[in-house]
Amino acid sequence: MAQPTASRPPSPAAFFAAANAFHISAAMKAAIELDVFTAIAEGAATAAAIAQKCQATERGTRILCDFLTIHGFLTKAESHYGLTQDSAIFLNQHSPAYAGSAVRFLLRPGFLETVQNLTTTIREGPQDDSSLSSDHPMWVEFARSMAPFVAGCAEEIASIADPGGPCRVLDIAAGHGLFGIAFAQRNPQAHITAVDWAHVLDVAWENARNRGVSDRYGAIPGSAFDAEYGTGYDVVLLTNFLHHFDKQTCESILRKVHAALKPGGRAVTLEFVPNADRVSPPGVAEFPIIMLSATPAGDAYTFAELEAMFRNAGFAQSELRPLTRSVEQLVISAT
Repeated sequence: MAQPTASRPPSPAAFFAAANAFHISAAMKAAIELDVFTAIAEGAATAAAIAQKCQATERGTRILCDFLTIHGFLTKAESHYGLTQDSAIFLNQHSPAYAGSAVRFLLRPGFLETVQNLTTTIREGPQDDSSLSSDHPMWVEFARSMAPFVAGCAEEIASIADPGGPCRVLDIAAGHGLFGIAFAQRNPQAHITAVDWAHVLDVAWENARNRGVSDRYGAIPGSAFDAEYGTGYDVVLLTNFLHHFDKQTCESILRKVHAALKPGGRAVTLEFVPNADRVSPPGVAEFPIIMLSATPAGDAYTFAELEAMFRNAGFAQSELRPLTRSVEQLVISAT
């Protein structure tokens, strides 16, 4: 039998840590529901002060805040708690980048139930694929919850992919619409057309109006697979879309995208792109476990796999671009 080669002695610590990891999710959810991070941002620093502001017990608040400190969400000096830089930006309700709604969405009960049935899913496949249906209320919740979380990433993508001057941008499965809206905000001559189910597009329209670009914002209600896009687009956005489907289905939508682009146009795809070994980098390579629980055939595709899909759909070449404001990457594909 092969012997362990590690320099340290064997330890079950990693197994116990994994078995207890759900406490991190539960603590994060509780802190957001109690507004702990916002309370600290408003000046409450001790367990007693935070508890009073959050209408909670002092003992429970102290234990929660210590746990959040251990896991890097808070700081602690003596008996005083503070926010880390990330928590101040993303978990304080007064911050424009507040992501608490996204955390609530990611930890919604329905999804947690599918995760708890992972053994059955691995053996038999997904037991419920209704999340991809047009009338599923999840997608409106998703659009509203995730918008603050992706705003910075959307701005960065627009800075990279905006062709400048008069242009037409097609935003596939637009959801909250912020990716297309970022192009309109950056380029006063950009006209955006969003494709999504009608009730989801209501959220995109609302965001376009709030950001002052509704006069250059249009919509095509319906499934991305069935809707008629038209032609002559300079850019087609595919943000967090392909990972819901298998390769054959992805290629079918990419052929539609290719036909919608004008000569010299580009498809701009935002995806979790693992390395060829499919186990690195960790924050990206872990994503397929979410797709296993949530979709019938979704996955995270390597760049080689994505490049092949785009090539099979008629694109001439694709390049991979890293982002500074997301662990995801851009695939920019030219006609």
